[in-house]
Amino acid sequence: MATQKGIISLTGTLGDINFYYRKGKAVARKAGGGFNGKAIKTKPSMFRVRENNSEFGHCSSVKKEFRIALFPFLKYYKETTLHGRMMQLFQRIKDCDSSSVRGSREVGKGIVTSKGLQLFKEFKFTPKCDVAVVVPMNASYDAVTCVYSVMDFDISKVCFPKNATHVELQLGVLGVDFDLKIYKMFIGRTVVFEKNVVVTDFSLFPEVLPDVGLQRFAFVGVTFYQEINGVKYVLKEDGNVGVTLVS
Repeated sequence: MATQKGIISLTGTLGDINFYYRKGKAVARKAGGGFNGKAIKTKPSMFRVRENNSEFGHCSSVKKEFRIALFPFLKYYKETTLHGRMMQLFQRIKDCDSSSVRGSREVGKGIVTSKGLQLFKEFKFTPKCDVAVVVPMNASYDAVTCVYSVMDFDISKVCFPKNATHVELQLGVLGVDFDLKIYKMFIGRTVVFEKNVVVTDFSLFPEVLPDVGLQRFAFVGVTFYQEINGVKYVLKEDGNVGVTLVS
């Protein structure tokens, strides 16, 4: 490998030399060698690479579907590491699938194991807005009725960001069939509380119950607002929007 020097930095292949950028520097090397599409698909020595590519593609697909399903909670959330962190999560969950051969391991089979489920439960989708910390709630979730019941709610314990006047809470139940590639989010109505309101008990629930047979994942989302002249504006800064798995 050699560093390019000159007025113009080249990219592409010229003769038998490849010109490209590596870590922001213009470099060049002799063309050929390394991996190529045909070799990866056909060479016996590339078998492990093919296995890894297959599982990586599967995890990427699952991650994409979860991101889309969680969009109602994440549409105001700005954090560049979420994509990579979710990808790592599903790869680790896929590794928990001990019933499939390497190259065919799946997230759906890994997440039903105790370790896989624990990895999912412990994952922080929005670490800068940990719902359990920001909005402490004494709550229980009924997996049959999909009702999230909050008792003895004390709004004075809510960590309102600077300038926030209202907090919004919402439940969503994601119904999944990993084999059929079904990912459907069943959203409930939001509840919005003013900063100084007195409220004790309330419930969150989806307006429509998830289809029978789908694996269910219940999420609670929180969003903070500032009201100005009767209009509520979302506070989109870090720590003001969050979502967490509750069941």
